Amino acid sequence: MNTVDRSPTTPIPADCAGQDFYAQDRSLQDLLAIYLPAETRASLTPHYARLGRLAGGRLDALARLADRHPPVLHPRDRYGNNEDWIEYHPAYREIEQIAFADFQFHAMAHRAGVLDQPSPLPAAAKYALQYLFTQAEFGLMCPVSMTDTSIHLIRTFAGPELQHYLLPRMLSADLATLWKGAQFMTERAGGSDVGAIETVAVRAGEDWHLTGSKWFNSHADADVALTLARPAGAPAGTRGLALFALPRRRRDGSRNAYRIVRLKDKLGTKSMASGEIDLDGAEAYLVGAPDAGLKQMLEQVNRSRLSHGARAAGMMRRCVNEALAAARGRRAFGSAVIDFPLMRRQVLKMLVPTEQALSMTFATADALDRGAMAELRILTGLLKLRACRDNVPVATGAMEARGGNGYIEDYVTARLIRDAQVGLLWEGTSNINALDVIGRAVGRQGAQRALGALLHRRLEEADALPAAFRARLGATWDRAAAAAERVAGGGEALARTAATGLYNAASAVLLGWEATRPGADARRALLARCVLDHRLTARDPLAPEEAAWERPAADLLLAPPAQAQDAIAPLLA
Repeated sequence: MNTVDRSPTTPIPADCAGQDFYAQDRSLQDLLAIYLPAETRASLTPHYARLGRLAGGRLDALARLADRHPPVLHPRDRYGNNEDWIEYHPAYREIEQIAFADFQFHAMAHRAGVLDQPSPLPAAAKYALQYLFTQAEFGLMCPVSMTDTSIHLIRTFAGPELQHYLLPRMLSADLATLWKGAQFMTERAGGSDVGAIETVAVRAGEDWHLTGSKWFNSHADADVALTLARPAGAPAGTRGLALFALPRRRRDGSRNAYRIVRLKDKLGTKSMASGEIDLDGAEAYLVGAPDAGLKQMLEQVNRSRLSHGARAAGMMRRCVNEALAAARGRRAFGSAVIDFPLMRRQVLKMLVPTEQALSMTFATADALDRGAMAELRILTGLLKLRACRDNVPVATGAMEARGGNGYIEDYVTARLIRDAQVGLLWEGTSNINALDVIGRAVGRQGAQRALGALLHRRLEEADALPAAFRARLGATWDRAAAAAERVAGGGEALARTAATGLYNAASAVLLGWEATRPGADARRALLARCVLDHRLTARDPLAPEEAAWERPAADLLLAPPAQAQDAIAPLLA
C-alpha cells in the first residue's frame, strides 16, 4: 500500500514526479519477500531501487516527451525508393536504452548475467520490474514484452538452425546489434476470429514467401516479427495456420518484401509505433510444425496476458499515488481533501483493485515459475480480463481526484487514462478472455480445481486469520468455482460475470494469506474483506448503509505505517 508522507497543502498540489516508486511501495516489497528466495531478492533489491528512482524521475520525464512527440513514418527516401522507416523522438530512444540495454528486460528471463544474476530471473522478479517501469512508461513495454515472448517461442519451437540465427541477435544487450521482436497477427478479416486470417504462405525450396495484409501491428518496424499465415493448400480455420518468423531484412541485408503502409493514429500508447503492413512475397522462416501455428502462438499470447496484468497493476499504482498526492496536497472548504469521507472512500475504491491486481500478478508469475500449468492456464486469463478492466475506472478516479488539472496533458493522469484503454484490446478483448477462462480453462480442462487446491492450501497456512474469516474466504471461493462450472455448462452470456467472480474470490484469498506472512503488512486482510463485502456481496443500492467496520478500516488502510494482526482482527468479524 502507498506510504507516501502527507505533503504540505498548496493551491495546486504536486504530482508524483520525482518520487521513488520502489521505496514508497510497501506492498511490492512485501510480495517480493513472499515470492522470491531471500538471496535472489537481496541481490535484486538495488536494481528495484534504481528502477524505482528512474520511474519517478528521468524515465517519467522521458515518457512525457515521447508521448508528446509520437513516431513519424517516412515512406520513401529522398531518391524515391520505398525505404519506409520510422523516426522516433530522442526521448523514446533513451527509454529503449534503459529498457533493452541497461535493464535488459527482453533477455532477463532467458539467460544468465542480466542485472548480475547467475541465472535467468524468475518470472516473479521480472514482472515486478515491469510493474515499476510501467508506472512511468507504458508504450515501450509492448516491444519489450513481444521481444521477450518471441524469444520464448523461438527457443521452444524453432529448429536448431533458426535458433542459431535469431537468438544471439534477439538476446543482445547492444542496441546496435539487437533484433527487437513483434507479433503481427491481426488482419481486417481476422481479429478475435483468428481462423479468418487470409495471409498465404507459399513454399519455394527451403524458403517461404508470405502475401497478405496485417491490419494492426504494434512495434511496426520490429527487426523480426512472429506472424500467422496459411500455407497454400492448408485447411481453412485455425487448423491450417502456421507460425513464421518474419525478418525486417533478408540475410543479405536487403529490405524484405513488405511495406509499412501507414501508422495508426491511436488514442494512447502514442510513443510506440503501430501500423498497417502489406506483405508482397516477404521471406519468412517456418517456426515449428506447419499445422500447429495457433497453438504455438498462444504460448506468446498467454505470456503477454501476464505481462498486461503486471502493467495494469503498475499503472493503477501510479493512479493511486497520483490521487493521494492530489488529495493530500490540496485544501478545500478549510480541510485537506483527503480528510473528507467521500474522497477517502473514492481512494479506497481505487486501492482495492490495485492491490488485487498486484496479488494476482505475483500468484500468476509464481505459477509460471513452479510450472503449475493448470493454475497458470486459468490465472492468466483472469488477470488479463479483470486487471485491465479495473485499470480504466482507477485511472478515471485519479483524474477526478486532481479535478480539472487531471484532464489536461500537463499532468500524467490524462495519459494514464488514454493508455489504460488498450489493455482492454491487446491479447484479446474482455469477452474473449472471459470465454477462454470459462469455456476452455473451466469447461474443458477443469483448471479451477487446481487453482482451488492452491487457494485452500493458502488458507490452511493463514492460521493467524480469525477462523470465521478464513472459513468465509474458503466458502466464497467454492461458490465462485461452482458458479463458473454452471456457466461453463451453457451460459456464455454470463461468462464475464462468472470469471469476475473467480478473480475476486481468488484475490481475496491471496490478500488474506499475504497478510499473515512473516513481516508482511497485516492490513492486506482488510483489503480481502473489502473484496468480499464490496465485490462479492449483493447490496441494495436504494438502501445505502456504511457498515461499522468500514470507517476504521479506511483509517487504517490510509495510514502510512503497517499494522499488527491484532489491530486488524476485530475488523474482520
